[in-house]
Amino acid sequence: MNALQPVTRFSLKDAKALIKDLGRPNPTIYWTDFLLTMVTAHILLAAEIRAYDWLKLDGAAFWCVRGAMFGAAALLYMRGVMFIHELVHLRPDSFRGFRVAWNLLCGIPCLVPSFMYYPHVDHHRRKSYGTDHDGEYIELSHKHPMYIVLFILAAFIVPPLAFFRFLILTPIAWCWPALREKVELHASTLVVDIFYLRGDFGPTARRQMLLQEAACFGWCLFLVARGPISEGTLLGEFWLHAYALSVTLILINNVRTLGAHRWISEGQELTFEEQMLDSLNYPHRPWITELWGPIGVRYHALHHLFPSVPYHNLGKAHRRLRAGLPPDSIYHACARVSLFGAIVELWQRAARASSASKQLKGTLPNQRAA
Repeated sequence: MNALQPVTRFSLKDAKALIKDLGRPNPTIYWTDFLLTMVTAHILLAAEIRAYDWLKLDGAAFWCVRGAMFGAAALLYMRGVMFIHELVHLRPDSFRGFRVAWNLLCGIPCLVPSFMYYPHVDHHRRKSYGTDHDGEYIELSHKHPMYIVLFILAAFIVPPLAFFRFLILTPIAWCWPALREKVELHASTLVVDIFYLRGDFGPTARRQMLLQEAACFGWCLFLVARGPISEGTLLGEFWLHAYALSVTLILINNVRTLGAHRWISEGQELTFEEQMLDSLNYPHRPWITELWGPIGVRYHALHHLFPSVPYHNLGKAHRRLRAGLPPDSIYHACARVSLFGAIVELWQRAARASSASKQLKGTLPNQRAA
């Protein structure tokens, strides 16, 4: 962990004093942002799907306009989905109407109901961050670079797996307790580590899971009726659009996730300073970073520092910390300009680790022979 050893100590008390008035979420901002995002996304996607009916262009111009609409819709759906991150960090007894609205308008149609993100709290606990108890962490800096490639390519298989989970596994698990336990442990969490086992979040969470599962099952039945049954084909235009949109969202999120951390942990508990240094902020070029890192997720180091600060205050909080903390504060070391640059750094670390591992293995036989 030498790469994460802090140069100076970090004063949480001083940092907290700088942003102590920024912890209250604004319901008006949440509702306005979310509803405008989803309405615009739905309109753009519907217009793109029906482009042949109204778009009076030919050749390359037609496909450029249609591609632009699809891309804009995908980015907006990405923004809508990322509100799931806020739901975890809001007080459980607050924003109840917003939680229901998010699940109905976004979470369930996208097959990412909010119960699947409850374990995100483990990603913020000091004793679980970066360990086997953290489902959102893989030691990517210490693995072969091909793990990075496979992580990105997983986007192409996740949509059918999600559909299978809610359409097939859900009703079977309701009737088969043994399978129910396995589904909850292995297939009920949005994770990075596929070996993560979901914990028990209590009876209230269990009831919410069952309700949201039922809604997702009903939505899947509707999609089957809307697609294969009504169109008479398994690969109709509706399904191709749904799959393309799903893959696009997951690809964007997976690439974003690669740049959220340095992924330096080797499975042990980290100190507070090490956890912050293992996370990254992207405060520059907001007109770009806000597209791939919406709803505050581009301030990931700041979010790990103060998880309760709502997304609409993270930019202001960062500017205060940058101005108020001393120049040698380790907080400043968490900033990056380019997501691509951070991923290149990750690839280089993984390549060095892989090369060092091969060299070590190559020396062991010689040592034994000697």
